[in-house]
Amino acid sequence: MKKNKPTIATILFVLISFAGAAQGPPPPQPPPPVGLPIDSGILILLFIGLLYGAYRILKLKRT
Repeated sequence: MKKNKPTIATILFVLISFAGAAQGPPPPQPPPPVGLPIDSGILILLFIGLLYGAYRILKLKRT
């Protein structure tokens, strides 16, 4: 019985390989949805953030 185990395992491996190869490639994916660009307003947001940070620091120093 021990001699048959590697043979059976090899046959099963070959059959599973054929079944996997028989399947075609997956269909192409649809294009991703159009997203919002983040590069156009990032400098403005950074500038507003710096102004707000300076305002908060000055406000804390006054009190």
